[in-house]
Amino acid sequence: MLLRRRALLSLVVVLSAAGCSSSGETTETPGLADRGTVLTTVKPTRQSLSNKISLSGKVTINPVFGIVAPADGELRWVSRSLPKTTDKFPVWAASVWHDGIPTRVEIPVGSVFAGRLMEDHATVTKGMPVLSATHAGYGIAADIDSAQAYRISGAIKQVQAQIKNGPGPFKCSALGTIAALPAGTVPEPVANTTSPTPNASAQPGPDPEADQSGSTGSEPTGMRLVCVPPKSVKLINGADVTLEVITDKASNVLVLPVEAVAGAQGKGKVDVVTGEDQTRKTVDVTLGISDGKVIEIKKGLRGDETIAVPGPDLPPADPAAAPNGEGTK
Repeated sequence: MLLRRRALLSLVVVLSAAGCSSSGETTETPGLADRGTVLTTVKPTRQSLSNKISLSGKVTINPVFGIVAPADGELRWVSRSLPKTTDKFPVWAASVWHDGIPTRVEIPVGSVFAGRLMEDHATVTKGMPVLSATHAGYGIAADIDSAQAYRISGAIKQVQAQIKNGPGPFKCSALGTIAALPAGTVPEPVANTTSPTPNASAQPGPDPEADQSGSTGSEPTGMRLVCVPPKSVKLINGADVTLEVITDKASNVLVLPVEAVAGAQGKGKVDVVTGEDQTRKTVDVTLGISDGKVIEIKKGLRGDETIAVPGPDLPPADPAAAPNGEGTK
């Protein structure tokens, strides 16, 4: 009986102590911020910027690349055989005639003719591959997919290469075009039944000796970038290489983190934060180049605004694609 009374007394003491503690202290549960509250903001800054694209390539021997028409017009091949070996000067292979004015198509130093991609007197447009050439010696070739092609085409400013577990980084000089090439063929010889005229060299015609130029043609290729490293770089055929292609550069430009900007292809939107209540206002901006971390703001901001991160949500292009299937009314 005595033991039972002591147990009840101990329980009363414990409950009393707990009641005193709970009445004297209150613990508050942290609440969530109101919907739409801006938690992170940034200010635009200025810096130099490079638009870079990374490609995977390999060291290869005698890579084939394409040479394009320098202008719109009619393609005419030179009336002589082309050298079988490299020359100290660019080799004139054809001309594109437009309104009576020729523009030369030349094979660069260090390369030899591989094959014709277009027939003589074919109508061509500027930038169209017209012949294939082979670089004599080591080079680096990297495949390009369609998503990268338009970012690289006609906009290669600089190429840096790093050989896996090897030399680098080092500059690599790009050759020719990145466009896919058809098979390069050498036409059958054409009998030359006319005597040379004084202006034959000024207006080259079919080459009766084209099949004797030492070329057996070239295989078709996909889209790829071919570049040549400095002679001082030691290369091993088949070695893996990472190429960093710089397509554009800009100095002292206004930039924002990419997370703060919505949009692409030159047009975008940002949320400008104003007032003590942190009101958001979505404004249109014109976008420039990006390095993947920050993006250039060409127009739309002065540079002293406060910008919300993340950027605004763009509405779906199709109202029927809105969340929960609810379109605008």
